[in-house]
Amino acid sequence: MEPVNVAVIYYSATGTVHALARAAAEGAEKAGANVRLRKVRELAPEAAIESNPAWGQHIRDTTDVVEAALDDLAWADAVLFGTPTRFGTPSGQLKAFIDTTGPLWQQGQLVGKVYSALTASTTAHGGQESTILALSNVFYHWGGIIVPPGYTDPIQYQSGNPYGTSHVSGDGPPGEVALEAVRYQARRVVDTATALKIGRAA
Repeated sequence: MEPVNVAVIYYSATGTVHALARAAAEGAEKAGANVRLRKVRELAPEAAIESNPAWGQHIRDTTDVVEAALDDLAWADAVLFGTPTRFGTPSGQLKAFIDTTGPLWQQGQLVGKVYSALTASTTAHGGQESTILALSNVFYHWGGIIVPPGYTDPIQYQSGNPYGTSHVSGDGPPGEVALEAVRYQARRVVDTATALKIGRAA
């Protein structure tokens, strides 16, 4: 059987979610998947971006990351979405990408895929769980199979979020606990997608 295809599609303003997305891609690759790491298009005005030096610098630092396209969703057997929280909901940039998926949805090309989500917020109670739950609403509409990390590995008792990996960016860049948690989450996604692929081929 061919390896499963995993797309890690994310938005990151200053680099926190980018670091989590890269770790997710690493975890999926180590689990044997073909992986595409994709960022969604930046939509914020230049003035807003340049008002935060870290924001502008992150855009310059990630020019090599390919922008997400609908083909990445069509290609994937499983998708991990990453976004910072924006008032307890996904970023407008990621939502704008999701809002373009109507043609794939109408053709049934999003049905039966495995989906999972990760996030970050500036503060400890900055809407991490509600952001992941908001993305789950999308996955329900798509007819997706939602795979959260749950409390299914010792790392989850350290990271503490069964909905999906999250990080408090106000504490600094993601440390090893958050990075290992998202690697585990990606492996769980790959394992589930692989089992589904085997079952469907039988």
